[in-house]
Amino acid sequence: MRLWTRIKMAVAAFFTILFKGRLPAALQPEARVELPVRPATDDAADRAIQLLALLQREGRLVDFLREDLGSYSDAQIGVAARDVHAGCRRVLERYVALEAILAGREGEAITVGQNQPIDPASLHLVGHVAGQPPFRGTVLHPGWRATRVDLPPLAASGRAIIAPAEIELG
Repeated sequence: MRLWTRIKMAVAAFFTILFKGRLPAALQPEARVELPVRPATDDAADRAIQLLALLQREGRLVDFLREDLGSYSDAQIGVAARDVHAGCRRVLERYVALEAILAGREGEAITVGQNQPIDPASLHLVGHVAGQPPFRGTVLHPGWRATRVDLPPLAASGRAIIAPAEIELG
């Protein structure tokens, strides 16, 4: 690390410790917090906002979803969607482990409720549902289940901030 960079970090650390009583975020060790898939804590909303903030930071997801796409061509939307997709995918790969609920692929025949009860949170039966299981149908979507959520520690303040406002000084 260059001398000038170390001096800037030292000055930032000094003033942050002096006025805020903590190390600056850039100097804090990268601690990881392993969360259960369904957090039992009161900060579930904070964690949802945190995940949304990560998706915004890496993929500009909120900007993309809030944009009125009516005036853009399909080609322009496709270019933007490719960047948003890549950034959001990186977030999922880093912080959330996912697995398919059903082993079958879309379009495959399936029988459900034969040897185990149907969990309505995991399976959504569509169409004419009558009688008792087992039910035979076609997989429309295999579903997703989070098997691990590994978000960074929450900041002490600014938990409702998804993306800070940016100001270019000239």
